[in-house]
Amino acid sequence: SRPLAPSRLPPENLPEPSALSPLAGDTSKRFQRGKLIHRLLQTLPDLDPASREEAARRFLAGPGHGLDAAAQAEILEAVFAVLGEPSFAPIFGPGARAEVAIVGRIEFAGKPTLVSGQIDRLCITDARVLVVDYKTNRPAPHKIEEVSPAYLAQMAAYRAVLGEIHPDREIVCALLWTDGPALMELPPELLERALRPDAAPAKPGLHAP
Repeated sequence: SRPLAPSRLPPENLPEPSALSPLAGDTSKRFQRGKLIHRLLQTLPDLDPASREEAARRFLAGPGHGLDAAAQAEILEAVFAVLGEPSFAPIFGPGARAEVAIVGRIEFAGKPTLVSGQIDRLCITDARVLVVDYKTNRPAPHKIEEVSPAYLAQMAAYRAVLGEIHPDREIVCALLWTDGPALMELPPELLERALRPDAAPAKPGLHAP
């Protein structure tokens, strides 16, 4: 069977929320912003810190993107707010990998489901595996209860596949909201429940760290 992307489990039941943007009204530009931020967060950490800003400016100024100066400056500010946050240093440090392809079979809604996706950032140590997915929604949610079920299912799928690959390590999943920026770690029990959409809803009171 054709694999499903983890962010589309299943697409008809878990719609992805729309992301607000100052480029409002033009959906193509809204999604373009997210793609450009993802691309910069993928490539810039591999460059020398002193050359990152110049490289980012050149990239955003490319005529193919069609961005005006204000849009370029806004994306640049969002990206470097993430890269400049000291608490995020391990995510972008040596040994962390970007855009890691993953494929596996999981149990979703009680049925075997083949999934294939791309992890934005993967950090593996002797004790744990940290899975980070960038989200460019604005405004970003402040509570886990406000996170889209599609995002939870996506991260739950990553966790399930990686749990088979690394059974001796703790699998930690987090959403990195570029609006803020803020890192939201997702409780394991919430992710387990996300693979069972028909199960009882999560109890209130879970907040992002």
